[in-house]
Amino acid sequence: MSRSVLVTDGNCGVGHAVALSAAQAGDKVAFLYSVGEPPADLLQLGCLPIRWETTDTEQVELAFKQAEAAHGPVEVLVTHADIDSDRTRNRIDEVDFAGTVDIALTGAFRMVMRAVRSMLPAHWGRIVLITSSGDPTGDCRPDHAAAKAGLIGFARSLTRELGRRSITVNVVSPGLTEEGLGYLIKTHNELSKAAFWEELRMDIPLGRPGLCAEVAAAVRFLASAEASYISGAVLPVDGGAGTGH
Repeated sequence: MSRSVLVTDGNCGVGHAVALSAAQAGDKVAFLYSVGEPPADLLQLGCLPIRWETTDTEQVELAFKQAEAAHGPVEVLVTHADIDSDRTRNRIDEVDFAGTVDIALTGAFRMVMRAVRSMLPAHWGRIVLITSSGDPTGDCRPDHAAAKAGLIGFARSLTRELGRRSITVNVVSPGLTEEGLGYLIKTHNELSKAAFWEELRMDIPLGRPGLCAEVAAAVRFLASAEASYISGAVLPVDGGAGTGH
C-alpha cells in the first residue's frame, strides 16, 4: 500500500537514502531541502522536492501543505535536521549551542507536532527521528549531545502520549557513514585518508563505516507494518560502536 511520506534533508546523506528507499518501495514521497539542488534520482521516481527552513514555523506549515496537496495527509515522517560546524568542543559558545538546539531539536519538534495533527484523526502514523550513535555516549560536541539526547526523550514522551492512536515514535541512531567519513577527512587535512580511518576503525567493532542505505533500511523497518508493536525504541545502526547505547 502506497503511503504519504515526508523526509527532511532529503537531498543528501541519510535523508536522501531514506527518501530513495521509500520511493523505490512505492510510497508517495515528499522531501525537504534547504541548500543545493534536488537529486535527479528522486525526481525521476516522482518525489516532490520542497525547499524549506527548519527554524521557520511558517515554512514548516507551507511544506506540509504542499506535501498534503500532492500526496494527502502525511502518514510517515522522518526527520533528520542537523548543523555542521568546525568548532571544537571547548570553543562552543552560547550562539552555537542555541543554533544547534533550534535546528536539531526544536526543528524536529516543529515537524513532529505538525505531522501529528493529521495522524491523530487517522489513528495511524509512523514517526522516525534520526540522531547519531555518538550522542548518547557523549562522544560528540556538547551542543549535538544535548540536542540529540533531547530527541530521545522527546520520542519516548510522545510514545506515551500517542500510542493509543496507533502512532509509533522511534529513533534511529546511525554511526559513522561513508559520507560522514569523507566530511571528517576534509576537516583533518593533516592526515591521509588511510591514517585517519585507522584512528577511527578501532572504535567500530565491525571495522568499517556504514552505508546510508543501511540506515535507511532500519528506518524503513520502523515505518513498516511489521514494526507496529515497536515504539519509544532507539535503534543503533553503527557497527557496534555505541555498544547498544
